[in-house]
Amino acid sequence: MSATPLLSQVDSLTQELPIPPLLGATVAELTAWVQQQGQPAYRGKQLHEWIYDKGVRSLADISVFSKQWRAEVAEIPIGRSTLHYRSVAPDGAVKYLLRLTDGQIIESVGIPSFGRGGENSKSRLTVCVSTQVGCPMACDFCATGKGGYKRNLARHEIVDQVLTVQEDFQQRVSHVVFMGMGEPLLNIEHVLGAIKSLNQDVGIGQRSLTVSTVGIRDRIHQLAQHHLQVTLAVSLHAPNQTLREQLIPSAHSYPIEDLLAECREYVEITGRRVTFEYVLLAGVNDLPQHALELARHLRGFQSHVNLIPYNPIQEADYKRPNRDRIASFVKVLEQQKIAVSVRYSRGLEADAACGQLRTSKN
Repeated sequence: MSATPLLSQVDSLTQELPIPPLLGATVAELTAWVQQQGQPAYRGKQLHEWIYDKGVRSLADISVFSKQWRAEVAEIPIGRSTLHYRSVAPDGAVKYLLRLTDGQIIESVGIPSFGRGGENSKSRLTVCVSTQVGCPMACDFCATGKGGYKRNLARHEIVDQVLTVQEDFQQRVSHVVFMGMGEPLLNIEHVLGAIKSLNQDVGIGQRSLTVSTVGIRDRIHQLAQHHLQVTLAVSLHAPNQTLREQLIPSAHSYPIEDLLAECREYVEITGRRVTFEYVLLAGVNDLPQHALELARHLRGFQSHVNLIPYNPIQEADYKRPNRDRIASFVKVLEQQKIAVSVRYSRGLEADAACGQLRTSKN
């Protein structure tokens, strides 16, 4: 299959800016680069292994290379961040504030999930990665948008977050969710590049990757053209346009009917169901009539509703609904034959839960 336009664009950008930084580059790209430096081709595979498997942070530390060549290229950056702050929640989730080379700080979260044997059993490790410094969407209940938007993250800055968590936990990352700071589909080129690298270089299957979006006109259609096996999660949060505009300011230019039509097209093109994220806000969008209205939109849709009880932030007065209200919402959806589950976010006590990410260590 020939490369699709956006992936071709990502690859061409990589060729134009071959390196640095090295992180995010493929074996072929690294091989071409070492040959440009006068090294034999097999050094490219070695470099790839040291970057992705050993997590090296400086070319000077790659002991299989000659000291002379390491000295010559020591200043060329691999593209790793530095740890600014680390916090562990009682449930085992770890929040990381990472300082980038330009001084900007982003947040990532490592989320372990243990088997039946508890902490001594084999677990899966999920990383929630950011795609932007800040976020321009300004959702009313989300801490990230309160701090404004700075810039997009580059491909290597996204991949670095996964390697950082992997190193800290001393465990292979099994799943990655693009649900951290930022709107992934406003940075679609670098997100696609990161997906490619996480899949081919880090070795994480596409079905273990989830891309979340609040909904950007035509971008879900663009994503569908790549026929990826990733999970698409759409942050809906309301069953009608009026309420959605109240919670998500950007929704005024993208009617919910158009968003859902684009999601249906995504299902048709990819054969993958869509997950709809729905943050439950007490007395705002959690009433039985809201559940019925949501069900009418999704009836016959190859989809799944992921209900997220609100995680409080200082900047908003919303409340989390009680368990009875949550159970009633679930019951209505189930009666309407809508696939639904409830996700209680991890890392709540460390301000690392869904909607709580901010570039502050407090």
